[in-house]
Amino acid sequence: MSKRNPMVKGNIYFLTCTVTDWVDVFTRSLYKHILVDSLNYCCKNKGLNIYAWCLMSNHLHMIAGADDNKYLPDILRDFKKFTSKEIVKAIQENPESRREWMLDRFQFKAKFMKHVEFKFWQEGNESKEIHSEQFLLQKIDYIHNNPVVAEIVDEAMCYKYSSACDYAGEKGLIDVIMV
Repeated sequence: MSKRNPMVKGNIYFLTCTVTDWVDVFTRSLYKHILVDSLNYCCKNKGLNIYAWCLMSNHLHMIAGADDNKYLPDILRDFKKFTSKEIVKAIQENPESRREWMLDRFQFKAKFMKHVEFKFWQEGNESKEIHSEQFLLQKIDYIHNNPVVAEIVDEAMCYKYSSACDYAGEKGLIDVIMV
């Protein structure tokens, strides 16, 4: 949880989870699917509610909240812990031209941490509370247009790792709650 922007139970937040040193990990489908599968698991089993999302090469944007009896920072902590271990394991076990470099970056960041060999995610979640409908719509637009601005796709709805297609009437990879 971000110390600057503490989360309040029951509220909805614009979140950014960033890979350590902004390493471009999510250029490989294998790593993207670990993350998507974990988000789906958290939605189905941990009370995570996702309203919009977009996975870029080195960070994840979401508008999310939690069921009434759940605490969003706890869900995010578990999500980041699990995905960190699974993605590092996948880097170690699968063909990866950048393996040594990536593992070195993650290991260096964990050097002074107890009980952690690799530091995959940066600390915090850069949480910003959704305080108005205008702010919500602005953040949804920002999230969905991220791949367009990065010149990955020409139209937001064409990006597979985003909820933009859901908002365009198609079915995406994650069951989002439409606003």
